[in-house]
Amino acid sequence: QEEFLELLELLVRHARTYVSSLAAMEEFHLSLSQCVVLRYHWIDPFVRSLKDRLAACHRFFCVADQVKVYTNQNKTRTFIGLEVSAGHFQLMELVSEVDRVLEEFDLPTFYKDPSFHISLAWCVGDLSGRLEGQCLRELQDIVDGFEDSALLLRVQWEQIRCKSGNKYFSFPLR
Repeated sequence: QEEFLELLELLVRHARTYVSSLAAMEEFHLSLSQCVVLRYHWIDPFVRSLKDRLAACHRFFCVADQVKVYTNQNKTRTFIGLEVSAGHFQLMELVSEVDRVLEEFDLPTFYKDPSFHISLAWCVGDLSGRLEGQCLRELQDIVDGFEDSALLLRVQWEQIRCKSGNKYFSFPLR
């Protein structure tokens, strides 16, 4: 939505006063699994299993309105994201189904206590120290004060997507 992109621009512009190398994300998602490597001959059975597991899952809303700073496991990238403040239970149910499929293929499951979030911007290196504290409070003030942010940051989950290489698979929720 145009309004979301306006909010993103405000947040990134402000955060760049603390870390000039921040780049805005071009696509937005909320992860329900870690990135895993699928062998080519596993892709079709993996997708079928995901489809079966997710078939009974229902649509729901969540709210992602809490600004938070993240780093990847290797501390080679820093992200600014919007953490989910409502809808955590439903997301955990989805993760449980995805984890079962990952276990079938002996792949690593999701983090035990995940912080569900949508990444907005990123940079190389661990620059979380520059973004936390004052910058984070200012970014949260921007989100809280943005017109219609309550509606804008309310996300309806209608489908789950799985990306494998350059292919996307969609699983509609009931």
